[in-house]
Amino acid sequence: QLQLVESGGGLVQSGGSLRLSCAASSGFTLDYYTIGWFRQAPGKEREGVSCISSSGGSTNYADSVKGRFTISRDNAKNTVYLQMNSLKPEDTAVYYCAAGRRLNVQAMCAMRPPFGSWGQGTQVTVSS
Repeated sequence: QLQLVESGGGLVQSGGSLRLSCAASSGFTLDYYTIGWFRQAPGKEREGVSCISSSGGSTNYADSVKGRFTISRDNAKNTVYLQMNSLKPEDTAVYYCAAGRRLNVQAMCAMRPPFGSWGQGTQVTVSS
């Protein structure tokens, strides 16, 4: 079963940057999966932040992160990235990556558990 591992979270000041990584477990390739980044803040529902197609040719962003976050993938490294710039305190959340098959980026960003394969999450905290 595909397992995903997120890394790169941490504590950063408002206006700072972080890059999150999502890697697949050994023996699995992400080449054929649409990948999404999601986040969940305390007391709030999980929301789709950004999603990328299997080829990388199509992306989707939540309005709240457009112009600040960039999703990318390196299929040779079996890794998907989320570059987060100009971070704000309201970006504070646990960030999850997820993989889905045969989904466009809009459908991927709308996906919620138990559908798809999900990582355990990485905490991002932005201080004001």
